Amino acid sequence: MVYTKTGDDGSTSLVGGSRVSKCNPRVEAYGTVDELNSHVGLLAEYALPIDMNIYRQLKSVQDDLFSIQTLLATEDQSLYVKMPQVSEDDSQRLEQWIDSADASLPKLRSFVTAGGSVAGAQAHVARCVCRRAERRVVQLAADCPVDPSLLRYLNRLSDYLFVISRKLVVAEGKNETFKKI
Repeated sequence: MVYTKTGDDGSTSLVGGSRVSKCNPRVEAYGTVDELNSHVGLLAEYALPIDMNIYRQLKSVQDDLFSIQTLLATEDQSLYVKMPQVSEDDSQRLEQWIDSADASLPKLRSFVTAGGSVAGAQAHVARCVCRRAERRVVQLAADCPVDPSLLRYLNRLSDYLFVISRKLVVAEGKNETFKKI
């Protein structure tokens, strides 16, 4: 059964069974990462006909985001340590992907605005949601311990999504939109 009715009072269960308000900072954090994961999934589908390598990278990112969601939804340390972790290696993998994609792009001389193509615009939407997820995790970290590798990963992911937005627009043979300041 999909519905349990247990959340009708505005509460939800964390991993391990404890109940908290649906507006709890922990729920806000993993919920925003969940939203990001959905946007990355949409981006992956847009990227599929353009660049199979980016599609595969985005599917890997979705796996990482699901792990982050689960970790953020887990208060109980005895359960937390048994979960798939996101490590410094995962952030370094993002850095390698960023460097590889960026090396093939024209150098930036002004600000890029969202657009150029549907895939490029979706990458910018995902980037913005990623930044919000990062802010929610920072907010959570002010109240309880959060593994710093999760914050590093989200910070690096927003950079990756920016570069991928440019890469997809260029791969489609479309023009990036720039804003001079």
